[in-house]
Amino acid sequence: MNGTRDGLRRGARARGARTPFVMAALAVVPLVFLAIFFAWPVAAMAVRGLAPGGHVDLGGFTDVLTRPRILRVLWFTVWMAALATACSVLLGVPVAHALYRLRVPGAGVWRAFVVLPFVMPTVVVGVAFRSLFADGGPLAWLGWDGSWQPVLLAMVFFNVSVVVRTVGPMWASLDPRTAESAAALGASPRQVFRTVTWPQLRPAVVSAASVVFLFCSTAFGIVLMLGGLRYSTLETEIYSLTVEFLDLRAAAVLSVTQFVLVAALLVVSERSRIGRHDERVRRGVTQQTALRRPGRGDVAALTLTAAVGALILAPLVTLLVRSLRSDGGWTVQHYRGLGDLGVVSALSQSWRIAIDAALLALVLGVCVCVVVSWRAASPTGRRVVRLLDAAFMLPLGVSAVTVGFGFLITLDRPPLDLRSSSALIPIAQAMVALPLVVRTLVPVLRSLDPRSREAAAALGASPLRAWMTADLPHLWRPFVAAAGFALAVSLGEFGATAFLAQPESPTLPVLIYQLLGRPGAGNFGAAMAASVLLATVTALVMAAVERIGGSAAGRMDG
Repeated sequence: MNGTRDGLRRGARARGARTPFVMAALAVVPLVFLAIFFAWPVAAMAVRGLAPGGHVDLGGFTDVLTRPRILRVLWFTVWMAALATACSVLLGVPVAHALYRLRVPGAGVWRAFVVLPFVMPTVVVGVAFRSLFADGGPLAWLGWDGSWQPVLLAMVFFNVSVVVRTVGPMWASLDPRTAESAAALGASPRQVFRTVTWPQLRPAVVSAASVVFLFCSTAFGIVLMLGGLRYSTLETEIYSLTVEFLDLRAAAVLSVTQFVLVAALLVVSERSRIGRHDERVRRGVTQQTALRRPGRGDVAALTLTAAVGALILAPLVTLLVRSLRSDGGWTVQHYRGLGDLGVVSALSQSWRIAIDAALLALVLGVCVCVVVSWRAASPTGRRVVRLLDAAFMLPLGVSAVTVGFGFLITLDRPPLDLRSSSALIPIAQAMVALPLVVRTLVPVLRSLDPRSREAAAALGASPLRAWMTADLPHLWRPFVAAAGFALAVSLGEFGATAFLAQPESPTLPVLIYQLLGRPGAGNFGAAMAASVLLATVTALVMAAVERIGGSAAGRMDG
């Protein structure tokens, strides 16, 4: 018996000694991919703009960042992102309380409904809000068409789900006995929340807010479609400077500025996650506290939940209704002409590209997740893991235009001459989907208890058999959720695809944008009908994810 026990200990030590090498091998593939298809194109774009003659000239920062228009763009980017973040948090936290702490009828349907906007294609949302506020829309009387208010509402539409799906599972995992004890000692509900609940929720709220600010400050499609000529963010200004004015120097300065902003946000997000113990995450993944019936003090949270539902429904319902209207009557003529306009072939093209991008993102994402969820024994190992985790989040915050243009100027010669290759768009979309795959799978991997796998190995199971017995039952649903997120996001990706798509074979989001740019009410009606089609396909994908992936589909935090 003692010999067997000593053998098991020696085997565990040998596996522990091999672990760093295994993790290093797993990290190589995604790091090489990131270096070739992200770092290299972005660096090439920056060099072309900041060192056009081969010599670095940082005077461009002063010249560009002091331009009156650039100052207005910077100011609009910051205050709009800050306002949208504040609104998303103020709405999302009460909704998370209602959907994850209260016994609400149809709570599962509500959770799926709330997450739908996060993966909704930006062109669909842009068309939906334009149909809401443009002439003939139900809210045209507000006079907001072409103003900043629709941009703000669209940002909140997208990002309130990030807050709900980050804070909700954490809130559901809190032990209610501490709050009950405080209430029994005479604390009011407000005091209980301030002194007991909020300190435990604060890391999740700060993490969600930093991610929402990141998404809002790098928003592209909705600002391009709703902001018009008056309102522009860093992302749309980089696009305009690159595509319309060919001012690569100014575009590179703004790209570097944006990169610094994103890096700072990632540091804030990472620090907010430190201290969130694996045991708490494990409780959030594997078990939830009992839900209670709504009381009088929950009226505000339930009211705000209904308001968020109205915010989500209003533009989508308006889009559907206006796609069925023409000349004051009901009609399906906008849908009849979709085939002649190439919408069906564009949807097929989008589907094929999205599948390729999702598969690539999953393969790379699994490697990344295994590495960044590794519990390193040394402080140096833990720092390396955190750096790798942050590195693979960077593609979320760098302009898709910068990456796309960088593709064209770097991947134009053997052995990587991909400018005319069909692989270029799936690669770009995989870069967008990769961080979402990582954020879906990492919390589950970090929550797995290694003792179950070790017990199976001690009983004689091979490493593969031990993994299939102990870990696979907990992983397959999150894996399905990650695949669904990657597929849905790739279907609606617009920023990089708009820059890289071939004119003769556009994806459906690019075709919708092209239809909006053509004159005539018929083209606008066709754009609305095509948007309804794309939204329906995306909604069906997310419904399947929620059905199969269950609660794992809601995890967006790592």
